[in-house]
Amino acid sequence: MPETESETESRQELTGMSFLQHLEELRRRIIYSLLGVAAGFCVAWWYHVQIFGFMQNPIMIALHAHKLDEKLVYLNPTEPFNMYLKVSLIAGLFIASPFVLYQVWAFIAPGLYRHERRYVLPFMFSTVGLFLAGGAFGYKMVYPAALDFLIGYSSQFQPMITIGEYTDLFLVVVAGMGIIFEMPILIFFLALLGIVTAGWMWRNLRYSILVIFIIAAIVTPTTDILNMCIFAAPMVALYVLSIGIAFVVHPKRRKARAAKAKAQA
Repeated sequence: MPETESETESRQELTGMSFLQHLEELRRRIIYSLLGVAAGFCVAWWYHVQIFGFMQNPIMIALHAHKLDEKLVYLNPTEPFNMYLKVSLIAGLFIASPFVLYQVWAFIAPGLYRHERRYVLPFMFSTVGLFLAGGAFGYKMVYPAALDFLIGYSSQFQPMITIGEYTDLFLVVVAGMGIIFEMPILIFFLALLGIVTAGWMWRNLRYSILVIFIIAAIVTPTTDILNMCIFAAPMVALYVLSIGIAFVVHPKRRKARAAKAKAQA
């Protein structure tokens, strides 16, 4: 369907906005997002003990499997409090993610066609869903395998794992996998702006796979090939999926679909 006169004027108004007006709109969306994260932090802080209990399950299972003392330690009196702050902030960010994602969408929506603005709910659900899928993959598959390898490899020593070090490693692996699973969303925006195309991504597939394995080698906490492949496999699959997304949302394709819809109206 063709755009209405009001939608055309809205698009022209957005195009005619000055650089400072764009910055003002961006500042407003950032402030709203920070307020949402602050509210999420308050909710997460109420359950910070339960959240960390969920986080430490993998290390407790690994220590139990190797018949070691199932206890984490701390070296500084302020370390538990700082750790709970960090955990609550990360959890609060995730709790507020739907609201933050809506602010992102509200910032870019005026530059989209009317039929594309209907994708706000699929965009939000897919973004949160991909992050959840990546985090679950890291929590259930990657992290237990890495802990089992690392603890088993150093079985001749007595481990003294601090809560701070463990939290940092957990966030790197689990949150890192969640962020990696957002690759299709990143490609969506890059293709929407015309920065990348499906053809370019396909032509550089072999180089992209090489870069993916290099990233996997850097991110994985172990040095074995198996864990690196566990990291890299979903990244390769997501890259292939992103090629299809880039093909669909590229500006040339969008304009062609809009012209076809206008002709049929």
